[in-house]
Amino acid sequence: MGKRGFRRWVPSWKLVTGACFVFLALLVGAVGIALMVVKVPTAQAASKTQKNVYYWKDGKQMVVSGGGDLNRQIVPLSKIPKSMRNAVIAAENASFYDDAGVDPVGVARAVVNMAKGGQTQSGSTITQQFVKNTYLGQEQTLKRKVTELFISIKVGATKDKDDILEGYLNTAYYGRGAYGIQAAARAFYDKDCEDLTTSESAFLAATLNGPNLYDPAGGTGLAATKEKNRKRAEARWSWTLDREVKVDRLSGEERNKITKFPEPQKPKLATNKGGQIGYLTDLADRYIINHSGISKAELDRGGYQIHTTFDRHKMKALEKTVQKVSKENIKPGQRPQDKHVQFGGASVEPGTGKIVAVYGGKDALEHYTNNADDTGVQVGSTFKPFVLAAAMTDGKRNPALGPDQDKSERTLVSPKSIYDGDNKVTLRDYTGKVWLDKDNKEWHQRNDGDESRGPIDLRTAMQFSVNTPFIQLGMDVGTDKVRDAALAAGLSKEQLASITPTFSLGTSSPSAIRLATSYATFAASGKQAEPYSVTKVERDGAEEYAHKDEIEQAFDTNVADNVTDVLKTVVEDGTGTSAQIGREAAGKTGTTDDNKSAWFAGYTPQLSTAIGMWRVDDQAKNQKFLPMYGVGSDTGSESIHGASYPAKIWAGYMKEALKGEKKLTFPEPSPIGDKIYGDGARPTPTAGPTASETEATTEPTPSKSVTQSPSDTPTTPTTPTTPTTPTTPTTPPTSPSTSCGPLDPDCGNTGGPGGDPGGPGGGDPGGPGGGPGGSSDPGGPGGDTGRPGGGDGGGWF
Repeated sequence: MGKRGFRRWVPSWKLVTGACFVFLALLVGAVGIALMVVKVPTAQAASKTQKNVYYWKDGKQMVVSGGGDLNRQIVPLSKIPKSMRNAVIAAENASFYDDAGVDPVGVARAVVNMAKGGQTQSGSTITQQFVKNTYLGQEQTLKRKVTELFISIKVGATKDKDDILEGYLNTAYYGRGAYGIQAAARAFYDKDCEDLTTSESAFLAATLNGPNLYDPAGGTGLAATKEKNRKRAEARWSWTLDREVKVDRLSGEERNKITKFPEPQKPKLATNKGGQIGYLTDLADRYIINHSGISKAELDRGGYQIHTTFDRHKMKALEKTVQKVSKENIKPGQRPQDKHVQFGGASVEPGTGKIVAVYGGKDALEHYTNNADDTGVQVGSTFKPFVLAAAMTDGKRNPALGPDQDKSERTLVSPKSIYDGDNKVTLRDYTGKVWLDKDNKEWHQRNDGDESRGPIDLRTAMQFSVNTPFIQLGMDVGTDKVRDAALAAGLSKEQLASITPTFSLGTSSPSAIRLATSYATFAASGKQAEPYSVTKVERDGAEEYAHKDEIEQAFDTNVADNVTDVLKTVVEDGTGTSAQIGREAAGKTGTTDDNKSAWFAGYTPQLSTAIGMWRVDDQAKNQKFLPMYGVGSDTGSESIHGASYPAKIWAGYMKEALKGEKKLTFPEPSPIGDKIYGDGARPTPTAGPTASETEATTEPTPSKSVTQSPSDTPTTPTTPTTPTTPTTPTTPPTSPSTSCGPLDPDCGNTGGPGGDPGGPGGGDPGGPGGGPGGSSDPGGPGGDTGRPGGGDGGGWF
């Protein structure tokens, strides 16, 4: 029977039921097709981007740096404490381990709100949030929400729940620029995430509800004041703990013990390379690239935990001391000669090679060259200990034999040996033949202040930094052997000058790190340890690199201890008295030609430190070293010596760095070598050997007493003693010999630097009596052919 009226337009229940089945079938089919078509995309690069974290020697975090814009360090789930997992699951998604990865009700609510034009709501499961952070983006659109739904279903069905939870905790944003739980633990509590307490975990889980609104330090906007944020944070923290109890993820007994809110530390910049930090991270990065299998590209991608040797207390002490001395004395706004003054320094642990502190410049963000690393600054008389070490290790050559002699043909040299300390002494090769400069004129070496001291033993010559004995000693031993001693001590071959005669007086330009390292070798009784700045590197919980000590006996113990004993004299009663620190110390001052740099390098048994000072405009296009006459003075005439500001910085820093440490003493050395007489130093003609004398030989006329000056060599001249006639060598060779290596192209009669005999020049290492401008050595003092500012921005140690 047919329907009449409006009833004929009402579908039958069969029709309705059929339509519903068809609709559901179509819906299921559409969903099925969508699930088949939609693929889980490749993880976003941002979700994999991490930061590198650098740690101080004591394990405290130094800085988070590199690896893009996000502060993130990914850690495996095994490193994330259960308390953190429980807190997040309880607060965010209690059914996480049982659900299919989506919350239909929450999604529907979000879709309705978006459709109405209202604000979106999360309502998402942990799986959905993981998908959003890893595969999608943070845009709030209907399309993104629907895409998230389908991908979440697929991820929930195919991916292990623990992997999803690990991914979420490593990608979620917790505030303070911290992405991931490890970065958050450091940002809020300065600890690794595996050390978080139950209470701290509950707070960090609370921040996920809205980082800007739950940080007690305050956020952005009127709704995120400190007071409002603290109130919300404490309430959410308490609620999270209660929620953990309710879903059986925390016992009621343990919950009752947690009564105090876990106060986070004050916010700090997540990434800060200003001040000295940039120099430290640069040193660490360079070391890693050069000593591990980690490439620069890999390091730049981030995710590494880098444990360094840097001591934060010593770093602070060194920076503070340099700033204090500089502020008190260097006033570029008042004196033009004080402009462009720079300091550099480094501190190394003897016996291990650990670089514990550096001073790289005023600010790594403004002065890009690390002044503790390779800068091209010559070190002057701080090089003389290597000449003495070579003389005690290899010995003085026999003038009757050829230039290449083994130890059995040489005579080991005692610090009691006597050399001519007069000014403008004629330089001779090891046979006694006069050394000629490039103009075929006799080479007359100058002393600082043109001072003459007559016959003087090597200890006293070192004590007052007299040039003439050491340049002649270098000729007698061979500058190639001096080079070998410098390399054995720890200097870098690339930073050494050509081995012409002035090589013995410090024309080389080792970095402050290398100079401190080489002096540390003497402090450790001859044990040379390669300097290093990184102890280990980790990534994703695995060790990627671990430092292995490189230590060897570079010098005989007694040789090193004798060098130390001589250098103690410098500090106790020589040019380095301004470096006295109330405990036993050894060291050496150094000043270069034309007063272009000044150094003090010294050590105690526990610590070796080198401090340098120079002038160069690091903003100039063509950089060159500038004289330092009058720096720190209104007269504009005084020279800067290693005994002035460098020694003051060294002493101030060492006192602070060693505060509280035991006052150790150096080993007592045994007598070493024979007492020899250099050319022109014998008191009276005698029969017998002319090349050397034993300890029983008659003592020469004592060297003249002097009034100590703060400069590397005293400035008050004394009446020179008339030098004695040089002895004639026994059977001189038929052709001139040199103290240089046989393959040295700059050595010999044509390669010697100099100028008119007795002309102006000098300085502590002394020009060779050359004209103004100093040496003609490649990169020699005064030549401005070095590498001011480090050239390309720094070397590697």
